[in-house]
Amino acid sequence: MGRARSLLLYVRVSNPSMTLHKLFQFSTLLRSTVSLTLRRNVGLSAVLFNRAKNLDPIQQLFLDKISDYTTKSKAVPGGIVDAGSSYKKDVAEEIAKLQRLYGTGDLTKFPEFKFTEPVLQEVTK
Repeated sequence: MGRARSLLLYVRVSNPSMTLHKLFQFSTLLRSTVSLTLRRNVGLSAVLFNRAKNLDPIQQLFLDKISDYTTKSKAVPGGIVDAGSSYKKDVAEEIAKLQRLYGTGDLTKFPEFKFTEPVLQEVTK
């Protein structure tokens, strides 16, 4: 075992340019692999980094407001979050005004258009 180590050491020392070349190739390969892995996992790394550290107060306030809005919007499906009675009254007045101007019909739905095929007559020369 001792003789194999000394022989290996002799081969490594006897050709230092070959050893440096292999070491450089290995380090380049390692560096590119780590770089590729980090680039692919930037999104995950950012999430883990943010969870690991405390958020600054502005970021925390922003996240709190988003979660608050999410819970309120789930409570009022299809409606406006935090809409008061004055907002609902204004919307009803505008709908009534539009119905007076443009006739009756459901103004909350998109209108259905019906186009008839025109009758074309053949012209002879």
